[in-house]
Amino acid sequence: MRIFSKVLAAALIAAATPALAADYSVGKIEIDTPWTRATPPSASAGGGFLKITNTGDEDDRLVSAASPIAGRAELHTMDMTGGVMKMRQMKDGIPVPAGETVELKPGSLHVMFLDLSGPIAQGAPVPVTLTFEKAGPLDVEMVVAPVGAPGPDGASTHMKMKMDGSGEGMEAGGDTK
Repeated sequence: MRIFSKVLAAALIAAATPALAADYSVGKIEIDTPWTRATPPSASAGGGFLKITNTGDEDDRLVSAASPIAGRAELHTMDMTGGVMKMRQMKDGIPVPAGETVELKPGSLHVMFLDLSGPIAQGAPVPVTLTFEKAGPLDVEMVVAPVGAPGPDGASTHMKMKMDGSGEGMEAGGDTK
């Protein structure tokens, strides 16, 4: 009976442990955590974010994206130039070097959904086809976070709860006190 209990406990622990596999893959390309933000009713554009890992020994490139929610989707980058945030289309695509991970995130590389057919609604996944130069097309579904969310779960990964009993809410970056 003890052996059965130990085997059952080990099986339950294994079942409760999250899988470490990618959310989606094609060839040597793995996609993790594809997400977007809900948009207000009058918005004509939205952004898409994800992590791309190239597990191969040959460079690849994300060359396009498409979604039925948008008239067109473009690959963009954002950066600060002279204190001004500038966005520009990456017409040659986004390089994904061999053995590396490239993260598309707010304020940086992203998929730009333009000419939205309607608002992006929280709770309704957004279908997107990503096309890679070598690995080919891959259909993914982006989870929809709340309007303005800094991350896919609606909370910033850089925010930590203060644990000092002061009752103060969140603290950006740094260690908890």
